[in-house]
Amino acid sequence: MKTLQFITSALLASWTFAAPAQDVTALLKATDKFRMSAENLQVQTQINVLNADGTPDKERRYTVFTQAKRQSLVLMQSPAEKGQKVLMLGDDFWLLMPDSQRPLRITPMQKLLGDASTGDIATMSWAEDYSGKIVGEEPCDADASPKRTCLHLSLAAIRKGVSYQRIELWVGRTRHEPVRAELYVLSDKLAKQARFVMDKPAAPTMVVEMVLSDQLSNHKTTHVRYLSRRERQVPPEWLNPMFLVRNPPLE
Repeated sequence: MKTLQFITSALLASWTFAAPAQDVTALLKATDKFRMSAENLQVQTQINVLNADGTPDKERRYTVFTQAKRQSLVLMQSPAEKGQKVLMLGDDFWLLMPDSQRPLRITPMQKLLGDASTGDIATMSWAEDYSGKIVGEEPCDADASPKRTCLHLSLAAIRKGVSYQRIELWVGRTRHEPVRAELYVLSDKLAKQARFVMDKPAAPTMVVEMVLSDQLSNHKTTHVRYLSRRERQVPPEWLNPMFLVRNPPLE
């Protein structure tokens, strides 16, 4: 009898975590809403880099327009970068310099500041970029007390214009808010670890900060803070690289 109960339990567990792809996609869409509350958004973003000893290194500000159909425009606002822009259209990224008449092709892994890459702030949708499976239920954070249980998702990239080829993601069991992630590059090396800070830990509604920890070289910590979000659809010409090279006034 005990053997039968064990087999039944094992089958139920297997059925629970071998979720079909469409269920994982629905789960990721729920998770994405904590980072991107609408299809078309204007997000004021601040990036702070801390050295390994916790001392401040650099700070920059960006205005990010995330639009439907994987389109984004990043305006650099700090004096050292003022006038520079990054445009994302699908899998294509361009850097536009104020003194150049040619848009420069870049990759989503192009560094902005610290360990924050272009793709880290220009793309905010996992559901569009990844497929995956539910691995199981695990502690959200091994160091946390009391321990919370999260769903562990293993994600693989389904398009070329993404920063990471594989993501191990832990989300809340009930609301599916993102808690932490391990970010792997094309060589399958662990490049960064990410931690997501919510507005209300007991009843989260949005991510207010993403903390990136470098795992390959300098071991600095990069804090990506979302200072404000509001719905905004930009004019179509703002998403045209040949329009942007004219350095038109935006905002």
